[in-house]
Amino acid sequence: MRCEVCGRKILGEPLNAMIEGAKMVVCGNCAKFGTVYLEATPLPTPRKGKITKPSTPSFSMKKQPPKVTETLELIDNFRPKIRQAREKLGLSHDDLGRKISEKVSVLRKIETGKMTPDHQLAEKLEHTLRIKLLVTPSEPKVPPSSLLKPPEITLGKVAYLKKRKSEAAKG
Repeated sequence: MRCEVCGRKILGEPLNAMIEGAKMVVCGNCAKFGTVYLEATPLPTPRKGKITKPSTPSFSMKKQPPKVTETLELIDNFRPKIRQAREKLGLSHDDLGRKISEKVSVLRKIETGKMTPDHQLAEKLEHTLRIKLLVTPSEPKVPPSSLLKPPEITLGKVAYLKKRKSEAAKG
């Protein structure tokens, strides 16, 4: 059997890994590129006179990170709110970075608007600075896409417009 990532012959037991959403059979070296999981084997068909033991389904060996529900959105004016709250508490970027285990450069980029914090970082900032950054989504701010479509231009319309333009230039 060959590894589905590197193509080398798999020596020993092949591993099942989830790599970028694809289930693959890989060697031990390529298993580090994804999450190794144990696949439940199908129950063998019983034969006469032979007792078979059903296999139990097994679970992923690597603990999956908890899924964050994207039901909250970041407020529009988060940059000045973060800066004001930090200054109100008398914290420098270094102090805040140490408190929430985040790089100072990231905090500066967030305050200058070069970067938007993800939900996890926004929650850390909310907790530490005692402010509200994540709110439930409001009505969509963008009108439906059908209203944004430009009018269709056909070859007939192009020819008509060219003809009108040339007539206006003559007359």
